[in-house]
Amino acid sequence: MKGILVTFEGIEGSGKSTLITLVSDAFKQIGVEQFVTREPGGTDLGKSLRKVLLAPQGADITPLAELFLYAADRTQHINEVLLPAIKAGKAVLCDRFSDATEAYQGYGRGIPLKIVKAVIDQAREGLIPDLTVLLDLPPAKSLVRVRKRNIRNSLTDETRFDDEELAFHERVREGYLAISGREPERFLILDGMASPDDLARKVMEELENRFGPLK
Repeated sequence: MKGILVTFEGIEGSGKSTLITLVSDAFKQIGVEQFVTREPGGTDLGKSLRKVLLAPQGADITPLAELFLYAADRTQHINEVLLPAIKAGKAVLCDRFSDATEAYQGYGRGIPLKIVKAVIDQAREGLIPDLTVLLDLPPAKSLVRVRKRNIRNSLTDETRFDDEELAFHERVREGYLAISGREPERFLILDGMASPDDLARKVMEELENRFGPLK
């Protein structure tokens, strides 16, 4: 299988991280060379930006500054990590990509979509995912998951978006659904309330349907 980029999207608590781990494990079992990464945080620069963007004390970052910081993370990530991995023939599994920017900073924060799309197009340098997996579920249910997870893991340093009001997460979800409706051929929309194993199986089936035998 040639190098591909598979991105995973969804609101907070949608189950992306668990699903990516399961898909990565499935690739390993069949001998597919793969690479797991995330935005923000897939590079050394990205790790520093992640601390700024997700920490609760960063709540006073303006929406436009937030947009530009995500763009900086992405252009570095693409050139330093994503393109080299894809060119090396790896299946790249990325936790969030440009759709997150449109959903969160455009629909969630209310920055005009014309501005958001212009920044996205500049930052991603023509790179478009081969498949985007969208885990969809009601925000009210996702936030219950998030709060339980944060309590269980004593997570306090990356809760800036978790702490947003319900209406914000509803707008983000609407954004994701709007984007997937505009580009249905790129998306696989899955029920975020389904079991992780079932979701992983569906992703692997979709990959085989699109790209042929994975071995």
